[in-house]
Amino acid sequence: MATAVGTRKATTVADGERVIAVVVTWNRRELLAESLRAVLGQSAPPLVTIVVDNDSTDGTAELLRTEFPDVEVVRARRNTGGAGGFAIGIAAALTHDCDAIWLLDDDTVPRPTALGALRDIRRRYGEGTPSLVASRVVWTDGRDHPMNTPRVKPGARSSEREAAEAVGCVPIRSASFVSVLVDADTVRERGLPVAAYFLWNDDFEYTTRLIRGRRGLSCPASNVVHKTRTFGSTDADPGERFFYEVRNKMWLFGRSRGLNPAEKAVYAGSTARRWTRTIARSADRPTLLRALRRGLFAGMTTRPAPTDKLIDAAVRREGRDG
Repeated sequence: MATAVGTRKATTVADGERVIAVVVTWNRRELLAESLRAVLGQSAPPLVTIVVDNDSTDGTAELLRTEFPDVEVVRARRNTGGAGGFAIGIAAALTHDCDAIWLLDDDTVPRPTALGALRDIRRRYGEGTPSLVASRVVWTDGRDHPMNTPRVKPGARSSEREAAEAVGCVPIRSASFVSVLVDADTVRERGLPVAAYFLWNDDFEYTTRLIRGRRGLSCPASNVVHKTRTFGSTDADPGERFFYEVRNKMWLFGRSRGLNPAEKAVYAGSTARRWTRTIARSADRPTLLRALRRGLFAGMTTRPAPTDKLIDAAVRREGRDG
């Protein structure tokens, strides 16, 4: 990967696991501060914390300079969305000699033992190192957040279920970027998220790609709070952003190596049902129908631009003083 230039040797930690945290942010200064305090305050903290600032205009840069001087900052020249931000952050993490990368949104507030629980699963899992381990995500009132529920792996063999249950986990087929610990060697082998997705389905595509033929686990012992404004799933009325859902699903089903053909057929069927339900429930159906048409056309007639080129065009590295 062209953007992961060189390798900086990181100092080893007590358990031998070198973990780099990556937080992607855009214009959520106060939430970012709360998230970073929780990340840096972990009982088993990351070795390095990287913040990807997607060209925020709300004072985020000043916040990072003054309150979090030890955080490594990568600032984009433009908003690259969650997909581009995590591609940039993972590429930056790989310049360190790391074993795992902890991915978090800027409105994620991990409990003090969240990372420690994920790391513990990597050590104790008896079937080799899992490709990823995902946290349990709750809303501000403690309910499981429907937006971030990992997809349980269908048809998992009994041996796989038993190995997961032995460490208090569940086998999964995908997860969200809200809080997931990904194996760095798997990332080196299978590449970065597709930055061109911008938003929506980027984490689904990427985590299915990391897990395919490997093991992914959901860890209920690792708890984080996802501070979205409202409690709800992706079925909520998305407005113009529905374009990204449609286009990216078309790209995913047509081009991604994350799902096998049978899985693509199953997920395509469930996607069509969800789109129908979303449009039927919408208070502004004309907007969604326009976004649907545009997304279908773009998904069938274009392909994602190479991630390395998008990163190289968007990023300028900054020192700690910004």
